[in-house]
Amino acid sequence: MKSQRSYLLIAALAAALFGGCAQYQTTAPESTTQVQQAIKLADHNWDKFNKAQLEKLLATHGKTSASYNPAKPPYAVFDWDNTMVFLDIEEATLIYQLQNLKFNMTPAQMDKALRMNVPNTNFKADYNNAAGQPVNIDLVVPDAVESYTWIYNNYQGLKGSLPLNVVKENPHYMNFITKVRYLYEAIGDTFDVSVSYPWVLYLFTGLNEQQVRKMTQETADWQLTQPVEKVKWTSPASVPGKAGVVSVSWKNGLRLMPEMQDLFRAMRAAGIDIWICTASFVDVVKEISSNPKYGYHNPDSRVIGMELERDANGLIQTEFRRGYDQTQGVGKTKAIQRFLVSKYGYGPIFVAGDSEGDMNMMQDFADTKLVLIVNRLKGKDIDKLSRVAAANYGKDDPKVLLQGRDDNKGTFVPSQAHFKLGSKTGQVLK
Repeated sequence: MKSQRSYLLIAALAAALFGGCAQYQTTAPESTTQVQQAIKLADHNWDKFNKAQLEKLLATHGKTSASYNPAKPPYAVFDWDNTMVFLDIEEATLIYQLQNLKFNMTPAQMDKALRMNVPNTNFKADYNNAAGQPVNIDLVVPDAVESYTWIYNNYQGLKGSLPLNVVKENPHYMNFITKVRYLYEAIGDTFDVSVSYPWVLYLFTGLNEQQVRKMTQETADWQLTQPVEKVKWTSPASVPGKAGVVSVSWKNGLRLMPEMQDLFRAMRAAGIDIWICTASFVDVVKEISSNPKYGYHNPDSRVIGMELERDANGLIQTEFRRGYDQTQGVGKTKAIQRFLVSKYGYGPIFVAGDSEGDMNMMQDFADTKLVLIVNRLKGKDIDKLSRVAAANYGKDDPKVLLQGRDDNKGTFVPSQAHFKLGSKTGQVLK
């Protein structure tokens, strides 16, 4: 997901990330026998240098190391979206939810959810309507709610009698789904992530954990059949409403990452505990990370994510969970300290992520020996850390690895380079 933060200069960043006294004892370089016994990763599309460094981490701190203590095992923390999978499962679930009208809200509840904590100032000019006019929450929400009201009263999955295929023929359907997806993009690009990250979760209001997890599985199964491409929606001119005609586009075609699935396998075999710390809704990531059909085999108890309040019947409420930090930016560090450092007594040995929202957890723990960045050419601050990885590529004991990706295929590439969608040329740094 998107993030906006500024951090210390790179020298201070590096010192914060890698300085201090580690909680793990290190030994002299392993013997040849130990290295040979070390757990290996499948080649797949890893950059070879990155693969070698990951295998070294497994050998040095895993079960083959003389310093390994099963009573105090090392642990690793992974972001989920665009790290463990190609694209964003939360965003993909939103599309599936909209297309299939998987809601359990009245129009009044929908109005509340769409407005929740969003300032009424105009969105960035990039989100002006088709007539070039500025748009804000007070213009879009009445349009979306008006169309949702028609859907609510007519769709058989809510209070009506019409099947989904008939509802889809009415312009209110396209108006509703487009303007809600447009809001997600406009809010995310205009306001702080503390507004946009929880906003999309409020659309789960009225659903329970089982319903969200079932929807996540349906989303993943559907997305894996879709081409990797950009999709664009435009609201119908026949129902312009207050906001007018708006458009929104996004990347489609979520993919699983065999390299990361295999890294999970190798870490488990090496006795390294695995945790996920995600800015997506906790139930969404629990399903895709734990369901055996997706190949990650991560217990759902090992997911730390965004949380909402629930009523006595387990129904999700339009309220962020009281007493919990948003798991983005510094909130990821706070969550790791609260749930993991308090459990283990030390920080993660390894952290993986892809964006600004992962920067804090990448740099805030002195025990972290290695960081992996999935290269998306994202952000000015994550770019600073990516430059550290590029500068130390091929050198002994790098502290940061940069793994390339091809957005045209939804796969890793065996280099540090990122291939943008539509480009045949890879780029290492922004």
